[in-house]
Parts: sequence; C-alpha cells; structure tokens
Amino acid sequence: MPIARLTSRALVRVSGPDARPFLHNLLTQDVETLKPGDLRFGALLSPPGRLLFDLFLWGEADGVTLDVAAGRRDALIQRLTLYRLRAKVNVAADERPVFASWPGVAAGFTVDPRLSELGGRALGDQPADADEDDWHDHRLRVGAPDPDADGGSDRAYPIEANFDLLNGVDFRKGCFVGQETTSRMKRRGEIKKRMLPIAFHGPPPPPGAEVLNGELRAGEVLTGRNGAAIALMRLDRLEGALTVDGRPVQARRPEWMSR
Repeated sequence: MPIARLTSRALVRVSGPDARPFLHNLLTQDVETLKPGDLRFGALLSPPGRLLFDLFLWGEADGVTLDVAAGRRDALIQRLTLYRLRAKVNVAADERPVFASWPGVAAGFTVDPRLSELGGRALGDQPADADEDDWHDHRLRVGAPDPDADGGSDRAYPIEANFDLLNGVDFRKGCFVGQETTSRMKRRGEIKKRMLPIAFHGPPPPPGAEVLNGELRAGEVLTGRNGAAIALMRLDRLEGALTVDGRPVQARRPEWMSR
C-alpha cells in the first residue's frame, strides 16, 4: 500500500481552553464534538460564503490541529489571530509532516473523512515509499477535488467544490462564517456548478481553459495530469460533445456523488 508525504500540506495548532468553541463558531464543521483522535473535513469561508481554506481537523487532548495547504498556512494563522479577540486560544505553526496512504488505510493512519476510497491520513514521520504526484493521480481517479491543489478555491463556493457531498459541511451545527449563503444554496438547490473530473487523451489543458459544449461555455479546467483533470462544470451543459482547445473531453459524475 503506497504511503506518501504530502509536502503541499502543513499544520496549525489551536490550543487552549476556548479552542473548540472558538473554531466551532468559525468553521463549517462541528468542532465541539471533535474528540482526541477524531479526524474531520471542513473549511473556513469568507463572510460572503466563498472558500478561503480547505481544512482537515484533528482532535487533540488540548485543542485541534488544522491541516491546511502549506502555502496558505501563514494566512490562516493571521486570519485566526484576527478572529481571536478575547478567546483563550493559542494559534501556532506545527511542524509535523502530513502523510497519505491509499487505496486503503495503513497501520497508524486514520480513514480520510471525505471518502473511504481516498485511503487514510496521518501526522508525524511515516515510512513513505511513494511521492505526492502518485497520491494526486489516485485522487483524480477517484474524482475528488482538492480546492487548493486544483485552483479556484478563492472563487468557488464550498458546495461547488462538493463539500456537502464529502462531509465538509455540518448543516445541523448552526452558525459559522459564510453559513447563510452555504445553507441557502443547499436548501434551495441553487447549485449550478460543481467540480467534476474530466478525461481526455494526452497532456492536460492549461488551467483556465474553457470547456465547450458546442459553442456554449460549459466549464473551466482547474488543474490536471495526463489524461485526467478537475474542472468547474455547469451542470446543465454536461450532455453533448464537450471539447477543450478543440480536443474531445468527457465529464463524469463519480459514483460517490449519487450515494
């Protein structure tokens, strides 16, 4: 079973007596019930409801460890510090590495809270025998978007990035930053676009390339590898002949989207 260090991810430790209620009021996920050893998936949104940070939340005895895109860690620390006000919390970088195993869950790993098909995750040194590119190849086969790795995270709404289908939003927990827009989109079914896998022959189109359905714009390529990519697609224009830069492509809804 391959194990890879995810160098694109980094950790932020939030500790102190107010750590859980502090994060619970900010994030899309229920933090109050997060027990030591638990792992959940969530996000911190902008007040208008767009994605700022996709996060994995690790329950610790004295707080919560957040797994965030490495290039965004300092921005997350700054944002949480601004929100802290009088809360009794400490926000600091945690230098432990992040690892993934797939397609199963290696010993000492915790199942990925988004999908069991994505394998497991672990913090701290592990005997890696694969690299992060191998992990992303697997993720694209599963059809699961990674908002930061795939780009467009600062423009997308969490539901467009399938957070509602990947256990990334707890709609029962009450308020969080950006909650009004997120709940309204889900409740009213105002979901016009989603991140979906696309398949093609050859190298990936450049990020930002248009997916066309005939002459109509059907989506935008976010990122990819040979033969596969993630695109932000209009759900009403999936049927028919799709092309990118004149090449035929196929968009698909992964099986897990209909569970």
